[in-house]
This record gives sequence, C-alpha cells and structure tokens, in this order.
Amino acid sequence: MKAAVIGVGSMGNNHARLLMQMGSVELVGIVDHDFQRAGQVADRHGTTAYKDISTMLRAAKPDAVVISVPTVAHFAAAGEVIRAGVHVLIEKPIASTLEEADQLIELADTHNVCLSVGHVERFNPAVVELRKRLDDGELGATFHIETRRRGPFPKHVLDVGVALDLTVHDLDLIRFIAGSNIVEMQKIHARRIHTHHEDFVRAQIEMDNGVFASLAIDWLTPTKIRDLSVTGEKGMFRVDLLTQDLTFYENIEATTSSWDQMSALRGVNEGRVIKHVIQKSEPLAIELTSFFDSIKSGKPPLVTGDDGRAALAHAQSLAMPKAGTPV
Repeated sequence: MKAAVIGVGSMGNNHARLLMQMGSVELVGIVDHDFQRAGQVADRHGTTAYKDISTMLRAAKPDAVVISVPTVAHFAAAGEVIRAGVHVLIEKPIASTLEEADQLIELADTHNVCLSVGHVERFNPAVVELRKRLDDGELGATFHIETRRRGPFPKHVLDVGVALDLTVHDLDLIRFIAGSNIVEMQKIHARRIHTHHEDFVRAQIEMDNGVFASLAIDWLTPTKIRDLSVTGEKGMFRVDLLTQDLTFYENIEATTSSWDQMSALRGVNEGRVIKHVIQKSEPLAIELTSFFDSIKSGKPPLVTGDDGRAALAHAQSLAMPKAGTPV
C-alpha cells in the first residue's frame, strides 16, 4: 500500500520513520508548509516532497495518509484527503471543533474511507495486556480508574491548552478501559504558566456502567509522569505508560473468600505484588499496523472517528476560554 505523511514536525517525523520500516507499505510522499523541512525528511527516507496536498494526491496517488499538522489545520487537510477517496489517520484530537469532527465523520462515511484518530495510548503494550486481563475477569468488578499525565510545560504547544493536548489521551483511555461512556464530570482547571490556555486540570468522572474515574493532568510538574491504575474486587492493576510496565497488587481477601463475605466482614488487605512480563514495543508502530490492517480487512479501526469525537467533546468541557476571549 502507498502512504504519505502530511506535517513532519516531531510526530510526523516518527510516522515517516515507521512507515519506511513497514514491509507492506511504500512511503510515496511528504507534505509540509515548510517545504525545506519536507525536503529534508523526504531525502532521509528516499521519497518525494510536495508543496501542497492536492499536488501530492495527484502525483503520488497514496492509498492512505497520516495527518500530523497543528489541530487547527486538521479539518482542511483531512477533508481534502477524504474527498479524494484516500484513507486517513488523523493525529489527536480529531479536529478543533465538534462541528468539524462531525463533518469529517460524515465525509468519511460518504466516501467509504477508513477514518482513524491517533489515540496512541490504546496501543501501548501494557494497556493492551491490561485490557486483556480485565476482559478475562482477573480483577473482578471494576470500581475505579485513575490516570495521571503530568510534566513540564512544552513551550512549542501554543495553540491549545492541556485539556485538548493531553486530557484527550486519558479521556479516551478511561472509555476504552471501562468499556463505557462518560455520563458526568466534575472539574477543576487553572492557568498558571500558559499565557492563553489552561495548564492544570483535575476531574472526577462517572461512567454509565457505574465505574468511577479520576484524572490529574498538568504542565506544572518538573518530571514526566504517565500512569494508569484500575482498582476492583480482586486488587489493583497499575500501568506505567512510559516504561510499559504492568503490576498487579493483589487483595488477599479476594483469594480466600467470596466477595459477599469480604465486603461484609473483612474488607481489603495486601496480598502478592505481581509484575507481569510485557513484550515491549513502540505504540506508534502498533497503531500504524492496526490502521493498515483495518484498511485491508474493511473492519472498523480500533479508534474510530466517533471515539475521537467523544474524547474531543469531553476535553472541550475541561478547557478554559482562551485568555482575552469574552465569556
């Protein structure tokens, strides 16, 4: 299959690198508003740089395109690609507004195009293993999901705040892990360093299946933290998203009595700590493989346009109005 990348900043560069490593994919074009940068990336990978999307679509005739431009440009870029009948993977968030997201989803359906959104944490091997173990009943009933995504302020992110840049990851993860939709959120947000947007978000969340969740996201922490924990009847799973480690903390009472007895009489006590062996791999590579598998099979991608829209909708509700914008 032929593939192209639109936008070769940090993420686009990684997409181009990984596409070149896929034996079943030929990288046929690079597009970037900075044509010199596009040329450098194209030269590095032995492909062709183009000044604009329309020229690339006509000349390279890709089967699929990865879009990794700033969020405000997602709608225009993806719309042009989809109208050409080309499958598309859009880096998160799907678009700047829900109206744009709805139009892209409808457009993809009209043109019979596979539309996926780059919520890459779903493809983290530790998350994949966690979901498998939850599906197998190793935790029993799920009570609570907690995510933390904290770190230093990224000076290059100026167009959006931490809600649209980072909480979209965790809102999607929470929906994915719970297998349920968000029905209510209580939030705290603040602007401490960023001149225009929020850089601190905390939220308490209720899912429609009764699971509760919480998230802590900010650009105020001088060390990078990316983790996820799921607490249930039989203990707690914890995922370090950076190291791809999965650890289970056992509730010893769950191994010696039924839950009815435990909840009425004993409660929760520490048991074994089990570190599961994970075959570590680059989540972005797994995401790309999954995207192309969906194209070949005709099955919906793991992360659909509707998933991307849901994450965007909830992230927008956590964001603050841009500084100086009338309320």
